[in-house]
Amino acid sequence: MKRLNIITYLAISLSIVSCSNIQGNQAIEKPAIENEGVIDANTVSPEYLTYETFKEKVWDFEKNPQEWVYEGDVPCVIDFYADWCKPCKMVAPIMDELAIKYDGKLKVYKINTDKEKKLAGVFGIRSIPSVLFSPMEGRPEMQTGALPKAEYIKKIEEVLLNKKQ
Repeated sequence: MKRLNIITYLAISLSIVSCSNIQGNQAIEKPAIENEGVIDANTVSPEYLTYETFKEKVWDFEKNPQEWVYEGDVPCVIDFYADWCKPCKMVAPIMDELAIKYDGKLKVYKINTDKEKKLAGVFGIRSIPSVLFSPMEGRPEMQTGALPKAEYIKKIEEVLLNKKQ
């Protein structure tokens, strides 16, 4: 009987704790963007790429397998992510903010590695989030793991926009 009471107590405790962490379909509030003037945050957001749209907008690796030939008209940041990945969920609002902050200066793309396994394989993605920084000229740079917003900004400024910090 004592063992049954302990098991019941643990089951109730576990259900209370797990239910308190459920967020369900609650609306996620967009973070405030500092120093950005009046911009409608719904008009600028990262663009989701598929295998085919990646080849059109970034690099046609089937046509140029040995050489990186960037197809875009402005530099880009590509976030390789998965919906279940907690660090990816931490990076997502940062990518939203960067899309707004650098609108017109660079593109922010997202690639779901679960849906685009072949594309993730092209880059050998083994850890997510992985973020690719592609300048207009030269080879892109890959950053693995979640970084603070300031680090992404520093990388964008130095690698993509050629500004010295």
